[in-house]
Amino acid sequence: MKKNPFSMQLDVDSFLPATDTEKEYMVKMRPASTFFKDGVKRLLKNKVATVSFCVIVLIVLISIFLPMFWPYGYDEQLGNTLYGVDASYNNLAPFEYGETELKRIEAGESVFPHIFGTDSHGRDYLIRVVYGTRISLLVGFFASIIVLVIGMLVGSVAGYCGGKVDLIIMRIVDIIYSLPDMLMIILLASVMKLVLGPVIDGTLLADLGSNMISLFIVFALLYWVSMARLIRGQILSLREQEYVLSARASGAKSAWIIRKHLIPNCISVIIISTALQIPSAIFTESYLSFLGLGVNAPMPSLGSLASDALDGISTYPERLFIPAVVISLIVLSLNLFGDGLRDAFDPKLNN
Repeated sequence: MKKNPFSMQLDVDSFLPATDTEKEYMVKMRPASTFFKDGVKRLLKNKVATVSFCVIVLIVLISIFLPMFWPYGYDEQLGNTLYGVDASYNNLAPFEYGETELKRIEAGESVFPHIFGTDSHGRDYLIRVVYGTRISLLVGFFASIIVLVIGMLVGSVAGYCGGKVDLIIMRIVDIIYSLPDMLMIILLASVMKLVLGPVIDGTLLADLGSNMISLFIVFALLYWVSMARLIRGQILSLREQEYVLSARASGAKSAWIIRKHLIPNCISVIIISTALQIPSAIFTESYLSFLGLGVNAPMPSLGSLASDALDGISTYPERLFIPAVVISLIVLSLNLFGDGLRDAFDPKLNN
């Protein structure tokens, strides 16, 4: 029947439930996802960041597992025997052998080659580069954790409390910004060597030495300010949101609000800043070790290996080239991966 256009009667057919086919046609449902899953998907689409991450994982796995089955130790002087010192093991070129090893090869024995040669003390250079990479990565990751914990704690308190608390903390941050990092590290290394030397003798910290401990102390004292400023700026904008006001009205404590509401909403800034802090810490450790303020001998570091190679740069240039390439590869990969994280997790950069 033809309906009168001026009739006030409702058309019952308009209220019939839609069929599954009509729902599929009219509504295209997107599968449920989270902020982290979306960020990972965007990160995997970035080929440069993905390749950089694979390079970082490969370097980490090599530095952890290769020393487990490598036949030479990082501090093993191959020329030292019961009958004296065999100088033929010193300063071997890549894939060269000492006199004793050549005799063993002639007798039909199999000898594992020195892929990167040996140093001036007859120590296998490849395993020393691997251990130096391990030290540099440990310093970078632990320094970033120290910076993250202190910066997140100070920045969240300053941003949430505001007022005089924020004013005092920010003036402390300004004072710390004015301190010269290199001078502080040199002074602390000189003082800690005298103070901590007798204390750490015979402990696990003795292998690292007072210089490395002073480096961690400097990171804890100086390098958290940038992280604190970033988190403070985020929390200043988040603390006036409705969910924070409702949490306050319901009687929630400040620590609970910071932990449950504010910090999770700053996670993108925290991830990006931490990822970009690691290469900065590795580079700092490398040039300090190059200046002689790194780990104590015989424990190697990439910076100390490059510093030792300067004496024979004209005769054995590969000893400087190899640790320099490893440092560059680590820092470049971490920086590119950090840039990829920023592009993937920063909401302001996403369409």
